[in-house]
Amino acid sequence: MSKDWNTRTKLVHSGSKRSQWNEVSEAIFLTQGFVYDTAEQAEARFIKTEPDEYIYARYGNPSVAMFEERMATIERCEDGFATASGMAAVNGAIMSIVKAGDHVVASRALFGSCLYILDEILPRLGVEVTLVDGRNLDAWKAAIRDDTKLVFFETISNPTLEVIDIKAVSRMAHGVGALVVADNVFATPVFSNAIAQGVDLVVYSATKHIDGQGRALGGIILGSKELIRGTVEPYMKHTGGSMSPFTAWIMLKGLETMDLRVRAQAATAAKLADALAGHAKLERLIYPGHTSHPQQKLVLEQMGNGGTMLSFDVKGGKDAAFRVLNAMKIALISNNLGDAKTIATPPAATTHQRLPDEQKQMLGITPGLIRLSLGIEDTDDLIADVLQALSHA
Repeated sequence: MSKDWNTRTKLVHSGSKRSQWNEVSEAIFLTQGFVYDTAEQAEARFIKTEPDEYIYARYGNPSVAMFEERMATIERCEDGFATASGMAAVNGAIMSIVKAGDHVVASRALFGSCLYILDEILPRLGVEVTLVDGRNLDAWKAAIRDDTKLVFFETISNPTLEVIDIKAVSRMAHGVGALVVADNVFATPVFSNAIAQGVDLVVYSATKHIDGQGRALGGIILGSKELIRGTVEPYMKHTGGSMSPFTAWIMLKGLETMDLRVRAQAATAAKLADALAGHAKLERLIYPGHTSHPQQKLVLEQMGNGGTMLSFDVKGGKDAAFRVLNAMKIALISNNLGDAKTIATPPAATTHQRLPDEQKQMLGITPGLIRLSLGIEDTDDLIADVLQALSHA
């Protein structure tokens, strides 16, 4: 593989390893274990495993290794560890680093399961957690202490699309020796290179844009070889959160078309944002790439693009939002995102339902909020569908 290749070429070819049969499509190695030629070889492999040597599928597998290498190549980092789901990646990245007595600072605008880890699990284990308004650099500066061990944020938050200044927050964290872990799902590996901007570990839910076709759960943690193999891997392989070989094969197939899909989805999102700007039935439009977004300049600096996700708040609250959702003919009502199909989600009623009302209000997750993950359908058809659905509000 050439290091000079561009992303789209790397997404098709990087990390591929062929068997003696020289297959075109990557092979699926559906095995839980591996055979050694001699007892001495078995002993040696347990002492030190070399590249392309395997012990047990929970530790590593040829199909999974291909996915890890391809993701590390496009993320422009040294290594990765593939996980059973996106939340396994978030949990593994955080839990492999912190211990009782540590201090964590995180943005408060997060996916519900991420908040559960920070609000419920870490305090239970004796880890102190401080949540801040991620948009406010002064809030980060005030919260990060000399004893802070880890900083965590979503580079673009779910579902209100707040944007974190990655370089600035990473500089503050590194100034006290803290590690930075970022969930980069909404930004996608196509538009964002968070590691180059200062993040130590990037996590993705591969369930989203990487698969992109609603087929399988998966995740990955990416970073330096030292962090991945020295810190993350021991935790993940002993706690059982690794990816299955069949899932890795699905993700490899998804990566081949990810650049094409994501760019088409983002182009549609930008056009839909223009069509919805100032709409009489909306309280607000939220699209990071639109001029109405207060952090448009930052997101364009970090990504060069506004991304594939768009949210809007329907006047009339929950009842009006539900009428709009039920009137959509193309968009599917679901709670996934990053799919080839357009997906509409009412976060207050689904993904963030369990948050207390005051917390939802603070985060801007109103009863009338609809999160749209744009698919690859015809742009004009999607815009017409959303506009006709809004007439029912």
